Amino acid sequence: MSSDSANRLVLKDREQNPAYRTVVFYFYIMKIVTVIGARPQFIKAAALSRILRTDSSFHEILLHTGQHYDQNMSEIFFRELEIPSPDYNLEVGSGSHAVQTGLMLKGVEEIIQKEKPDWTLVYGDTNSTLAGALASVKLKVPVAHVEAGLRSFNREMPEEINRIVTDRIADLLFAPTKTAVQNLENEGLAAITRFTGDVMYDSILFYRDKMLLHPKAYKTDGIPDKYFLATIHRAENTDHPEILKNLLTAFSETGQSVVLPIHPRTRKVLTGSIKIPSNIILIDPLGYMEMLLLTQNSIKVLTDSGGLQKEAYFLGIPCITLRKETEWIETVHDNWNIVTGSDPEQIIQAIHQPYPTVPRKEEFGDGHAAEKIINALK
Repeated sequence: MSSDSANRLVLKDREQNPAYRTVVFYFYIMKIVTVIGARPQFIKAAALSRILRTDSSFHEILLHTGQHYDQNMSEIFFRELEIPSPDYNLEVGSGSHAVQTGLMLKGVEEIIQKEKPDWTLVYGDTNSTLAGALASVKLKVPVAHVEAGLRSFNREMPEEINRIVTDRIADLLFAPTKTAVQNLENEGLAAITRFTGDVMYDSILFYRDKMLLHPKAYKTDGIPDKYFLATIHRAENTDHPEILKNLLTAFSETGQSVVLPIHPRTRKVLTGSIKIPSNIILIDPLGYMEMLLLTQNSIKVLTDSGGLQKEAYFLGIPCITLRKETEWIETVHDNWNIVTGSDPEQIIQAIHQPYPTVPRKEEFGDGHAAEKIINALK
């Protein structure tokens, strides 16, 4: 046990030994490097950091890769979610997958060598996740993967490759659903898998209650009373103008306003060559609390985001997924989530589908996933 990882407590036992025998107790402080870099990871990390920062058994080092780096995609989340300022920020910014991951690998390796943590904690399926896991295992630092076991079975998705590789090299896998557990068992990883539930469900419950206490603090201006909420950011939708045009055409058939926060990737594509239907309201990216409020008050959600699919499900809002598949198959039960791809006819049909009449199933844990993860690390 290294001297910087242990504290010593000396007690004098008056009753058992009149000579004041000295009793020495050691308790171990576990050092954890948490690697984050993108919006969904900020939300997940907030649930665990609240516990790690108040538990004397842990010392957390927060490492931000800078994958999401502007005000609306990064800073506002740290402020709203009350996440401590990062101890390190690699500021890698945007770039190709190879360039971005390579810069992250170099930066994470240097910090791991300096801090010598007991564990590296990674979240989800971004390039930050992969870089954090790879750098750590090569330095023989154990890796714990939060949100392990997701599979879309679509290898064209960069996120799918990141998930698979991270799960194969990690030492402890925290699965958010029983489906994820089964996927990991099928891949021979049952021995290191733990079912914890979803930390995003923890966050939804925590911040929803906070939002309900102070609703006026998070209201956004210029939003109509009735609207659909949409997000588009995946390359398969934004890198092809014809597909993006088809999506917007389908949105025009809602019969209501469609509020569309514009991701930086999508903003580059929306040029004068694509006509924006009059019912679509373009807004800048929002912070977590504003987005939560918009989701809760929307008629339906149209998205290609995995995180927003779940948030809509947790809040009881029907979702239309603008992809060919979803990792979150639990959300499709009883038509709470309808997967349409980019086919305008299927999207329009899903838009006009009646509201589900069957209650949502509780398949994402009990809202205490973070506590289960902390206990497993202990």
